[in-house]
Amino acid sequence: MEITFFGAARTVTGSQHLIDVNGYRILLDCGLYQGPRQESKDRNRHLPFDAASVDVLILSHAHIDHSGNIPNLVKSGFTGDIISTFATRDLCNIMLRDSAKIQEMDVEYLNKKRRRSDLPPLEPIYTMADALDSLKLFIGIGYERPYNVAPGITLTFYDAGHILGSALVALDIEDKAGATQRLVFSGDLGRVNRPILNDPTFLDKADILLLESTYGNREHPEDEDTDHMLEDIIRDTVKQGGKVIVPAFAVGRTQELVYRLNNMVERGDLPRDLAVYVDSPLAIDATSIFRAHPEVYDEETAEVLMTDRDHDPFGFRLMHYTRSVEESKALNFVKSPAVIISASGMAEAGRILHHLKNNVEDGRNTVLITGFQAPNTLGRRIVEGRKRIKIFGEDYDVRARVTSLTGMSGHADRSELVAWAGHFEPPPRRTFLVHGEPDAAFALAERLRTQLGFPQVDVPELGQRFTL
Repeated sequence: MEITFFGAARTVTGSQHLIDVNGYRILLDCGLYQGPRQESKDRNRHLPFDAASVDVLILSHAHIDHSGNIPNLVKSGFTGDIISTFATRDLCNIMLRDSAKIQEMDVEYLNKKRRRSDLPPLEPIYTMADALDSLKLFIGIGYERPYNVAPGITLTFYDAGHILGSALVALDIEDKAGATQRLVFSGDLGRVNRPILNDPTFLDKADILLLESTYGNREHPEDEDTDHMLEDIIRDTVKQGGKVIVPAFAVGRTQELVYRLNNMVERGDLPRDLAVYVDSPLAIDATSIFRAHPEVYDEETAEVLMTDRDHDPFGFRLMHYTRSVEESKALNFVKSPAVIISASGMAEAGRILHHLKNNVEDGRNTVLITGFQAPNTLGRRIVEGRKRIKIFGEDYDVRARVTSLTGMSGHADRSELVAWAGHFEPPPRRTFLVHGEPDAAFALAERLRTQLGFPQVDVPELGQRFTL
């Protein structure tokens, strides 16, 4: 067996891991890389392997840094099955089309400027037609339902508790001599006792482990503290007559934010006349998919569903879902305090750029960051406290208050990662830490070795290949 790490190696984006085993090529995830603009375009456009040679793609979940380059994979010659959970397939149906639409719109916007400067036009990495072609290849399977992906290779998904449909990937592999081994890929590992979703499933056997390490050197605050902090941020901004601008991932983070706000309004912790806008067609469609999969809710959310006055954990009387461009533009003229939640989560594309452009120079406002921000993204520059940022090629002064809520992360923190990994008996003989910046990954590697006795833990470099 050979494993080559083509993405999410010493960084958190662009998840792509290629496995060569028993004469088959299995790709785990095919995500978009998010980083410096030119590097991102080059890496995403030019796949580092022959797409036509890949036999099957196994998708851990729908987040764009794990699924977003699937249309380019298909465009480049991949014709095999794309295997995911049913909810992941439903989410990809909207997310991949949305990604294609944003690329086409952004390129159109940039090309208008380029024409004025007599520069050649740009092309998107993939188009809507490419996204639609890729959706034809999806096959959905349920959790804990073994599925034969190739002779001697059986796939089983387990609930990862990260977002709707997220899965731990377990591959049971039998070689030609009859020897068996199990490879486990965590995808993005969720957290225990989180709103809406079930806790991650604990597994007890893995010979080879690919484990995410996003928060491998940090702890999250208690969930109760997160609610109090969110409430305080909104109340303080409302007192100043300002708006809370929230770049949020359309899938997962937006639904959790709305769920928390809904509960706060129901409890009377926030005023019932608080205007909240979810300005993202993708988030609106994703929320509909969340509503369509109550079978994955945890007990708390199922109870809220039954007792909430609207019987809807994702909405209340003054919750506005804005879909059209006209509705989105109208938010520029809202003078009263409000919360505006919009994608993308790292402020790299989409409507959030327009809301930041129109609000970041007003000191009454707050920019609330609720998730991990990859290096070289606009979200990361804002979090780092840059006083001047560039949006659509123009400079803006950051006068709004900037604050972060790390407790809302959907990724397991250091203690949760170690607790989950501690269920393997015996420890995996080889462990590879992915989806984490170097400081986080190497810190977690040391803890797995010293605290859990993991015999060999590697932090792969981009493009590094291991023979097992």
